[in-house]
Amino acid sequence: MVQSLNSKVDLVMPGTSFLGLTEYGDIMIGDKAFEFYHRRDNRKYIQIPWEEVDYVTAIVLFKGKWIPRYAIQTKKNGNFIFASKEPKKVLRAIRNYIDSQRMVRSLSFFTILKRALFKQK
Repeated sequence: MVQSLNSKVDLVMPGTSFLGLTEYGDIMIGDKAFEFYHRRDNRKYIQIPWEEVDYVTAIVLFKGKWIPRYAIQTKKNGNFIFASKEPKKVLRAIRNYIDSQRMVRSLSFFTILKRALFKQK
């Protein structure tokens, strides 16, 4: 069994990890880290300490009505993409430990397309 980094847990919610293959499990947000534990295989887990988090990026659609996924960008290990049943609760819990300046919206599809088409030289 894996030892949790957290000593106090704020939120536990079912979630999905998109690291490689889609994995279903539980997202745990606590005082020391963001953690994801697989439901069936306890060898598959992700633990991200708050000191390691660089940015939290959320995909926001329909003017904030729907957040399908959010990504945690770390300083050394890259991006980890997650989804959950109630992403607003998860992002609010993360906001308690991460500065609001480091929580950003991802670029929309049309913004990316516009930047690609009208690239300034």
